Amino acid sequence: MATHKGTTRLMIVDDHPLVRSGIRALIQMEDDLDVCGEAEDQAGALALIASEQPDLVLVDISLKNSNGLNLLRDIAQDHPEVMTIAVSMHDEYTYAFRCLKAGAKGYIMKQEGTEKILEAIRCVLDGRTYLSPAMTQNAVEQLGQGNAAGASPVEVLSNRELELFQLTGQGKEIAEIAAIMQISPRTVEVHRSHIKKKLGLRTSTDIFQAAYEWLRTSGLQP
Repeated sequence: MATHKGTTRLMIVDDHPLVRSGIRALIQMEDDLDVCGEAEDQAGALALIASEQPDLVLVDISLKNSNGLNLLRDIAQDHPEVMTIAVSMHDEYTYAFRCLKAGAKGYIMKQEGTEKILEAIRCVLDGRTYLSPAMTQNAVEQLGQGNAAGASPVEVLSNRELELFQLTGQGKEIAEIAAIMQISPRTVEVHRSHIKKKLGLRTSTDIFQAAYEWLRTSGLQP
């Protein structure tokens, strides 16, 4: 673990200023931890990492005009010495393993509470991987079974397909999805076609209903 004058430098990437402020206040209470920067999107985060060289970055999965999974991959590729933890409101059972595969050393849901964020940070700085006890047990059970029995059907989707699926469930139209994901409307249609095939759906309405229901049962939809 890299250190600077005995202090571990952390960076917060989240598109909500109040969330960043709360996490910063929590971290700054620790004598050996220091927040060296904040960012709200992928471009700002990568620029700040290059200039500030933090030891660890807390990354929200849903960022302004981008996806946190992409940022995790970019950090792992361009700054392999920098550790990352995904901090998100998204369902742990759907996103945790995706984040670890993208390079994160831990995953914590914002609903867990502030003390858990510090626990996750300490765990990762100690060289271990952080997941909730329930998620760790789930991983052990899946390894024992040799399959993903009982897993959410959306686990068959790629990261980009899952992002589009989620946006569809939020009621976004094709043009909105294309703008958010920075792809063409035609590419949106191609992704939708793949989603329909993978999930056994027939129409765009079926996709919306399935996505909305997934968001609702996952606690991501009010």
